[in-house]
Amino acid sequence: MKNIVKIHTERCKSCGLCVHVCPQKILHIGEIANSKGYYAVEIQDQDRCKGCAFCALICPDLALDVYREEKGE
Repeated sequence: MKNIVKIHTERCKSCGLCVHVCPQKILHIGEIANSKGYYAVEIQDQDRCKGCAFCALICPDLALDVYREEKGE
């Protein structure tokens, strides 16, 4: 399993905190608005995700989940 970032677009308020904290710089504010009118975050290159979960930890709206690759098997 690879590292995966799941974005809950309806929870995202486009604050951009996750975009700024991502060390891989793979997150950006998208161009499609959710039902509340906010432009939700999108991921550009999922394969470059290191699974650090900084994005999920800083998000005030719990709009991101990070699933990490299992190691040692």
